[in-house]
Amino acid sequence: MQITILGGGGFLGQKLARRLATDAALDGRPITGLTLFDLQAPARPNAPFPVRALGGDVADPAQVAAAIPPGTDVVVHLAAVVSAQAEADFDLGMRVNLQGTLAVLAACRALPKAPRVVFTSSVASFGGGQDARLEDDARQLPGNSYGAQKAIGELLLQDASRKGFLDAVSLRLPTVIIRPGRPNKAASSFVSAILREPLLGLETPLPVPEEFAVWICSPRRAVEWFLHAMAMNTASLGLDRGISPPGRSATVGKMLSALETVAGPAARRLVKPAPDPAIEAIVGSWPGSFTAERARKLLGFSEQESLEEIVQAFIEDDLTATKAERSL
Repeated sequence: MQITILGGGGFLGQKLARRLATDAALDGRPITGLTLFDLQAPARPNAPFPVRALGGDVADPAQVAAAIPPGTDVVVHLAAVVSAQAEADFDLGMRVNLQGTLAVLAACRALPKAPRVVFTSSVASFGGGQDARLEDDARQLPGNSYGAQKAIGELLLQDASRKGFLDAVSLRLPTVIIRPGRPNKAASSFVSAILREPLLGLETPLPVPEEFAVWICSPRRAVEWFLHAMAMNTASLGLDRGISPPGRSATVGKMLSALETVAGPAARRLVKPAPDPAIEAIVGSWPGSFTAERARKLLGFSEQESLEEIVQAFIEDDLTATKAERSL
């Protein structure tokens, strides 16, 4: 089995690559090769099979085609410009998030056998705001450019699946926490920061009220969902290739309480209220909760861990490396 991860240098791409290298198989089929593609050639995990690491532009059809050669069985499309950056730079967001997905579609269409394509869509492709609890058939009405670009990508890949060019599964990921490393340009970056920075002993601003609710998942669970989507039987999906996996709805206050339970009151005190209307305007349009019944009961996606387990998992998996990266 040949696998390509586009956006393979990002933190989820790297976690997925390391898991594939450890397992050396997917759904009982041996992995015979892995290609990692990002703006800069990603780090390659130690693996019992060949691993290619390519740097390039996801909006360049020729470079994407080189990363998805004949014989590719699975493509995981993680490459994207994140939410606040796509909102601030419309042209960049369209180029990467839309033209990049079109390049992926073209490369897959040229293969002799239609590959499975796992596309990372987002909770941001929906509107409704804090009070919404969306059913699986809810209409996508994004309130930001990033969400619109993700919704367009879903439709393009859904139609390509209908045509037999590829076999798509679009995962509408919740906000993934706790991200290692540093804050990024995602509007939701603060959701990781209010947990990660105190664990590093650093103060961090809180741009929204504590009663603000977010639909979240852990990196561990996201990787499990990717693996499931890469191998699942898609016959039951029919035309609808978009899946809202079973995340967890949590207020900022509950997240900070979990931080306090795991790391103590001093950690929580490092989170300082600092209202930011621009950030709240973006993330405030995202739904606070989904039912996720289809993924949970019909499609076999695993449940999200507790908030305390999410904090503990970051300590176990990423705290030491994050400290080293940031010279702390």
